[in-house]
Formats: sequence, structure tokens, C-alpha cells
Amino acid sequence: MDPLLSRRDFLATSVAVGALAAFPSAPRRPPAVGAPAIITPERFRPVMPSGVQVGDVLQDRAIVWGRTDRPANLVVEWATNERFRNARRIAGGVARAASAFTSHVDLHGLPADETIVYRLRYESLEVPGAFSEPLVGQFRTAPRTASRSLRLAWSGDMVGQGWGIDEARGGIRMYDALRRAEPDVFIHSGDNIYADGPLQPTVTLDDGTVWRNLVTEAKSKVAETLDEFRGNYAYTLLDANARQFGAHVPVIAQWDDHEVVNNWFHELVLANDPRYTEKRVRVLAERAKQALFEFLPIRRQPASPDRIYRSFSYGPLLDVFVIDLRSHRGPNSGNQQPTPAADTALLGEAQLAWLERALRGSRATWKVIASDMPIGVVVGDGLRDGVPSYEAVANAHPGVPLGRELELARLLATLQRERVRNVVWVTADVHYAAAHHYAPERAAFTRFDPFWEFVAGPMHAGTFGPNALDATFGPDVRFASAAPKPNRPPSDNLQFYGTLDIDAKTRTLTAALHDVTGQRLWSVELPAD
Repeated sequence: MDPLLSRRDFLATSVAVGALAAFPSAPRRPPAVGAPAIITPERFRPVMPSGVQVGDVLQDRAIVWGRTDRPANLVVEWATNERFRNARRIAGGVARAASAFTSHVDLHGLPADETIVYRLRYESLEVPGAFSEPLVGQFRTAPRTASRSLRLAWSGDMVGQGWGIDEARGGIRMYDALRRAEPDVFIHSGDNIYADGPLQPTVTLDDGTVWRNLVTEAKSKVAETLDEFRGNYAYTLLDANARQFGAHVPVIAQWDDHEVVNNWFHELVLANDPRYTEKRVRVLAERAKQALFEFLPIRRQPASPDRIYRSFSYGPLLDVFVIDLRSHRGPNSGNQQPTPAADTALLGEAQLAWLERALRGSRATWKVIASDMPIGVVVGDGLRDGVPSYEAVANAHPGVPLGRELELARLLATLQRERVRNVVWVTADVHYAAAHHYAPERAAFTRFDPFWEFVAGPMHAGTFGPNALDATFGPDVRFASAAPKPNRPPSDNLQFYGTLDIDAKTRTLTAALHDVTGQRLWSVELPAD
């Protein structure tokens, strides 16, 4: 078998058109390598404007994503060598306007813990034989054994607070930093887009220089139509760093509020703004979720195709549990209700029961809960009915659990009772980097084992923080890196991501926080219990 390219070598050569041996055009279907070329005018060839992506990778499956500019049939090939010897070819279905010409192919029958090289191309439905140039990507399937160490990365918050793509300043540099970090998987912790955050052409910085945004029609206003939500996702993929990243790093995506509108819940009503009646927010959320599933490589689950919470196994070392704190919540409020009810929901009963079962059943050494919001960080939502309202778990009341804290208290007590060890939380949302250690001896609620929560973001948005912490579960700040004043631009390098490295031999987990230059700012080693 041909030796595989190293990941670094592949990163340098693959995603550009023609980086690997490409099939020339031919009628109906791509012919074998070396067949005579048939000239097709360029105007008839489909174009792939958004690169490729891969996500929801398992030991034998992966979602491969592509997008074209017209009705077209997708052809996918994959192999375990860069020359595509013994490649398998899959008809990927038809890309149509009804799905914004996006395509999702669930590759199956993949070998575990193997580097998979794939390429995508489209054939025009209008002009059979007119093929797009191929785009190529690479990823590694999840392992079944603990034969090698693992690296997980995470962050969130993309193109927020008016900071878009400034190509003269390197575009979205975080994607380049993450690609160079070479994680086995990247968790996007939410706010994949800021649908409610339009861009201005220029922003004058404190030093007098000008940030120049690339602005598209969809990013020039608050998203309301389905096409405007779609345009927010397409905007990010205009960035060359984002397309390179998508071709080389598997993604696990979740969502938060800005995929719809700031701090949304289904009963959201904003005074003096007719766009945000309860009915209107439900319509916006439906459109936003459709665009999310169209533009991200997420595997739809047959029994519940719109469900975002799900889990992934990376063999004996790691299980990842992705939760959704947006779809099933009750309204934001003072968050101090004494007993569980519909208005205290954050996970919701069905998701909470699923998470308890899944964690209890996990046999992996480390269990990572990917949350779209932090636990102990106080995240306010202004005044509702004349009292402070809260957006996340914490309620700024340092006593016994109340409101949404009741769900977390139940989960933590279940983990202690069932002796579920080595649980780590990762999140973004608050636009700074932090490491929080929770312990019962510092807490008002004590029926839980100590655990860590690591916060990293934004990826490409304004930097803020730090926020206050709620003492109910005994958090202690072990590290924080935040902005000296609000809404610092990406050019200040206060953009952050985190990594979790699990050593295959010792099973030690090393958590680290990094800035956009790749510099490690802080780390801690956690031995497995």
C-alpha cells in the first residue's frame, strides 16, 4: 500500500483544485484516470464555492459535505491512500435549490483509526458531462482501541460584534491556528454565525487604523429569511482559512443563541420590536435550524432528524457528549424557582435523562460534555418584569440550587451516586478564556465530585469578560484571559481555543488554553481516576 501523506504535508497540498490526481471530464460519470479529456465550456461546469467539510466522524462513518452553485449530481470517492488506488465511488445524490445546493453524504464501511482521503465533484443536471473541478479533503476515523493518544480542540463565536473577514489582516486566522494544531476533532461550541449581527464596511480601531469587512448582501442586515440565514453560513466559507480547515479537521457542531437572535427562547418577546413576538421567534428558529443542518456536516438521526444533542465514541480513551441548551429551555427569568418545572428547563427532561443514561453507560476513561453555555458564569439578560433575568445556569444567588441550577444539581448528584468519574466540561459563549475548578467544599450544594470546566472563545468576534461566578457549585478561577475593555477586535489576538490531550499510555488528560497565534497560555494535567 502507498504510504499516506503526513497530515502536515497533506495540509500544504490538498485542498486547492487539482492538488491530487483529478479525473478529466467525460459524459455522465467521471472516467478512469488517463481517459481522454472532453472539453466542456467553463460556463457549463458546476462550481464549488464553499469548499468541503467533514463532521460527526465515528469509527466506521463520517458525514462529508459539499456545496455547488446549480442543480447537480454529486460524486464522492474515498480511499486510504493519496493516489486513490482501490478508491470507492459513491453517488451522493442531487444538490437542489431547496437545500441551497448543499449535499451531505454519510460515508460508511470505513476502517477504524485510518486516514481517509476523499474528493468531491459535481456533474451538472442541465449539461450532462459538465463536471466541477474536484475538491479534496482528509480526516481520520475514530479508534476502537487505546493504541494512540488523542487531541480534541474546541472554541466558538464566529463573526460577531461587527468583526467580519478583513483579508488584509489575514482573514479568519483562528481557522488557520486550529488547522495547525492538528486535532483529531474540533467541537464548535455554538454561535457558528451571528445571524443578528450585520457588518459595516469599515470599523475604525483605537490606533486609528481601519478594519475593512468583506460585506455580502446577507451580512448587511439582521437575518430574517431562510436565504439570509443561509447567507450567514456561506459568508464564513468565503474565507480561505475556513475552507482549508474544513478540508482537514473533522467537526462536531452545536448551536447557541446567535444562530437565531441574541438570548432567544421560544417565548421571547422584546418590547417595542415587532420582529420578536413569540410566533415570530419560532419562525426564525425554524429557518435558522434548517440553515444550520444544510450548511454544517451534522448527521441527522432517523428517529429525531432535528435533534442536536448526541454522543461520539473515540474508543476506550474518550466519549464526547454534545448537549443543546437552546432548543428545550424555558423562558429566561430571575431563575430562582425553588422546584423543577417547565419554566426551569434548560436541558429539558428528555435530554437530561438521555445524558444521565449515556454518561452512566460510558466505558471510556474520559467523558467530555460539550456545552454551549457555561455552568458557574453569570450571564445576564437584562430586566424582565423589573427584575434581573439570566441566560445560562447560574442565577447570581450563591445559595442552594434554584431555577435552572436544579437540573445541574440533579445531574451532578447522579454522577456521584453512579460513580461516573473523569467528567470534564468544555464551552465557549462568554468571549474569553478561563479554567474553572468546581469542588463541594466550596459549594452551597455538595452532592457531587470535583470537576473542571474549560472556557475558550471567541474564534472571530469581540472579546469581553471576565464575568462574575455564582458560588452555588463552588467554582474557583484557576486561569482567565479576557479583554482590557469590551469588544476587542480579532487583531488584538485575544481570540482563544482550547485543547484536551489524552495520553494513550498513562490516560492522563492535559487541558490547555491557547490564543489565536497558537501560543499556549495555561495548562493543567489531570490524572485519570
